[in-house]
Amino acid sequence: MEGLLQLNTFSPHRLLQPLLFHQKTLPMVKIPTGFSTIRRNCGNMERNDTVDFRNVDSIHEQESEMDWELEFLGELDPLGFQAPKKRKKREQSSRLLEDTNGMDWCVKARKMALKSIEARGLTRTVEDLMTVKKKKKNKKKLGKKDKISRKSKVLEEEDADSNEDIELKGVNPLADADHLRRTVGMVAGGMFEEKKGKTMEAFVQRLSQFSGPSDRRKEINLNKAIVEAQTAEEVLEVAAETIMAVGKGLSPSPLSPLNIATALHRIAKNMEKVSMMTSRRLAFARQKEMSMLVGIAMTALPECSAQGISNISWALSKIGGELLYLSEMDRVAEVALTKVEQFNSQNVANVAGAFASMRHSAPDLFSELSERASNIVHTFQEQELAQVLWAFASLHEPAGPLLESLDNVFNDENQFKCILDQETFNFNEERVVENNGDLAMEESSGSPDLNFNRDQLGNIAWSYAVLGQMDRVFFSHVWKTLSHFEEQRISEQYREDIMFASQVHLVNQCLKLEYPHLGLSLRSDLEEKISRAGKTKRFNQKMTSSFQKEVARLLVSTGLDWVREYAVDGYTLDAVLVDQKVALEIDGPTHFSRNSGVPLGHTMLKRRYITAAGWKLASVSHQEWEERQGEFERLDYLREILKDHIV
Repeated sequence: MEGLLQLNTFSPHRLLQPLLFHQKTLPMVKIPTGFSTIRRNCGNMERNDTVDFRNVDSIHEQESEMDWELEFLGELDPLGFQAPKKRKKREQSSRLLEDTNGMDWCVKARKMALKSIEARGLTRTVEDLMTVKKKKKNKKKLGKKDKISRKSKVLEEEDADSNEDIELKGVNPLADADHLRRTVGMVAGGMFEEKKGKTMEAFVQRLSQFSGPSDRRKEINLNKAIVEAQTAEEVLEVAAETIMAVGKGLSPSPLSPLNIATALHRIAKNMEKVSMMTSRRLAFARQKEMSMLVGIAMTALPECSAQGISNISWALSKIGGELLYLSEMDRVAEVALTKVEQFNSQNVANVAGAFASMRHSAPDLFSELSERASNIVHTFQEQELAQVLWAFASLHEPAGPLLESLDNVFNDENQFKCILDQETFNFNEERVVENNGDLAMEESSGSPDLNFNRDQLGNIAWSYAVLGQMDRVFFSHVWKTLSHFEEQRISEQYREDIMFASQVHLVNQCLKLEYPHLGLSLRSDLEEKISRAGKTKRFNQKMTSSFQKEVARLLVSTGLDWVREYAVDGYTLDAVLVDQKVALEIDGPTHFSRNSGVPLGHTMLKRRYITAAGWKLASVSHQEWEERQGEFERLDYLREILKDHIV
């Protein structure tokens, strides 16, 4: 022991010599180093191979005080806890995140926790806890590197456990660790919860700031990346990466209203390009990143231009269809009302078409759209005119001002031309606009001419029939122009031909039944040709829903002779009493607006036509049906709606 107290040097090469004495004959000492604990037998030391343990412990203590704080803050990783893959991924992070790496709130939170720990006098306890973990980790690493025999390895592990027990005797680190976890958990838990709330609030605030300073270069680069993305997934990835960067503090944000609208527009456009199935679109729309992008778009709507609102509404209709974005479309209607005076013809057509394709009623908005369209009616393209009329008819929204303007502006039949081609009209087709600003309105010179194709004429005629406005001047010119197609071949092999024939046949029947005095019905030969194609079963297969089957089953309990699937001209009635000329329509969800429950245009036209044909019509709504519970209650409901029609 006297030698141990006076020794002050230690030869490094001595550490590599083998053990000279048996493990049990001499005591073991531990020499702490910066990396691991090295154990040697006292008998293996010469008098000159000594070390001042007090100096070593002092140095080690100072290093530990520095190291554990850096480790706690995440600025030091001496043990290699961080996985190589994660380090590599962080090195390849996006440029957008480079500016925000120093703004990590977690680092700031740890620094605050560190100050709190020091203020409460828990520094030594935390240091001891982290030092114990470090020793265990180093022991494992040394065990992997050393190539020793199985027997020696077992002896060393047993001896290590024995020495660790001696060193920690009386300290009870597990109890202190539990106490520390509870203490720090109480302190940091409340702090982190508060920080989490503040961070979320700051995140939302940063994403909601669309005014103030901007970085034009970043906005242009982001817009370019969005436009150059080839798939909907790539566009969403670009947008999500930018949102993450903004959330971490990237300022000013490149997420301008224009870029947000462009991102949604490009996602929908790329879906259309590959004809993505509805189920796939819905799954795409339910992704967390997509939901966040749509939420930001709703926040940015007031700052969007008229073209931006048009693009966003069109995109939502393509992505979500009839099933999603109920509250979002209410928001679009609310904002669009404030900017409808800035709409051009394309904006009016796209917004109206989006609401109609989603079966989403917006009476106030459509009233303003009708007024706006009437003021700029001379700027409408043929496609836009057909689309906006179809939208009003589909939702059965009144379009008086627009129809009046059409009569005034296009009052000469020579202004109407027909294009004899097979170009198919797409109700929701839009002109791509991804540049800055709105499209300039087209100026008309003199009296504008309209060059319609076949399908556009068919849709306009159907729209006037639904709205009950077939005595209008504009309709008469459109209908007369249709006669130029009598020589065009209508094949029963093509869906487009059948749809066109069905529309024309239905409009012709309405003219004969409701407006016979106008003398506008088709000639007999053309009527026969159209009627034959329109009645084909090739593309008119009727599907019977479970709701219809359930109602039909209960109708038998009424004891009346009901006939199912009864044809009347171009319509098929769900159930009829032929002798009493009573018709019962079983109307599912597709017959009504999804948000207001108001019957849609095609349903109103059918009801009006069947009534005009002399039938007493009753209808069963799926909403009222679902409100009744049990067969007895539903059977009473059927008898109630039929009692005024059955003798």
